[in-house]
Amino acid sequence: MQKILEGSRAIAETVNSCRPGVVSAYPITPQTHIVEELAQLKADGDGDFEFVRAESEFAAASIVLGSEATGVRSYTATSSQGLLLMTEVLFNIAGMRLPIVMTDANRAVSAPINIWNDQQDVMTVRDSGWLMLFGETVQEVCDLHILAFKVAEQLSLPVMVNLDGFVLTHVVEPVEIETREEVAKYLPDYAPMEYLDPKNPLTFGAFATPAHYFEIRQELHDDIVASLKPIAKEMKEFKKAFGRDLVMTDFYGNKNAKTVLVAMGSVLGTMKEAIDELNKDMKEEDQIAILKIVAFRPFPDDEVVAQLATAENVIVIDKSLSLGTEGVLTTEVKRAVFGKIKANVKNVIMGLGGRDITKDMIKKIVTKKDSLKAVEFVGK
Repeated sequence: MQKILEGSRAIAETVNSCRPGVVSAYPITPQTHIVEELAQLKADGDGDFEFVRAESEFAAASIVLGSEATGVRSYTATSSQGLLLMTEVLFNIAGMRLPIVMTDANRAVSAPINIWNDQQDVMTVRDSGWLMLFGETVQEVCDLHILAFKVAEQLSLPVMVNLDGFVLTHVVEPVEIETREEVAKYLPDYAPMEYLDPKNPLTFGAFATPAHYFEIRQELHDDIVASLKPIAKEMKEFKKAFGRDLVMTDFYGNKNAKTVLVAMGSVLGTMKEAIDELNKDMKEEDQIAILKIVAFRPFPDDEVVAQLATAENVIVIDKSLSLGTEGVLTTEVKRAVFGKIKANVKNVIMGLGGRDITKDMIKKIVTKKDSLKAVEFVGK
């Protein structure tokens, strides 16, 4: 059913259609509307889940850890400092292999205090063991939530769906919202193989000595790497069920383009408009293309290498910064393509703290590609 909704409401309705048993969160800008809308759905009798009010994001993450460990499909959402406050619990959730789904409305981190969008919050916890997906549009973000529950419960791995705060959480646009009945055909009722039960005692997150810890962490790493194939399979199944595409990566423009821009999230819309305008006046061999990254964890190395195989210039646009080095997406791209392609990979940092990214900025980057520094800050 197509509705015209604020992004946050669309996410709330989609999560509700996934039939969670427990929802717990603490409000933080710009995530607040998501959990407000879920609370309203519960109050109106349209949600069957238990809504647990938490006194902090740390508590919210702990609550859904507990509910998921007892065999209940669970969901939470957060942003920025809230995500960072969850950090200890995020590692525990992944280490216990609990398939929780979380929404992160990406926002800058403090200090100084800033409530606007960039992707520094999620990049700070990128090594916590969560699968991480990034949506470009509200529709894609909603679809990724349905996929996230399916993948998480298949693989016993938590999934974080990321969207740009305000840019997508607060925009109002047409969205296809799937009903509970429609989602149930794709996403079956949760049937965990193992969960806490007094009749069948188990231990989750037990003490691990050096004799065992190494192998346990390697197993988590190996399973995240191996998750690429089942995620790709479920994306195809999603297409069959709902008629919309979900992909790990997406290439926009001339497949033989010598210059390719790489990015994640809502900035891709601006980028596409900019290169469409540039390409009108360019010969085919000089045209610019874009590689969109949806899956950040696991990182789709083979797809990235294949998409960039003929490129001579790769410019990664990051809305995050690993202070003292470079943008985090750039590091991932460089690692993936090392020794496999000939292109020169450069990094452009844009949009930190919600700074506007305009079409003119994108065009400027392309036109001065040969003189870009290894790490270039654009937007001052």
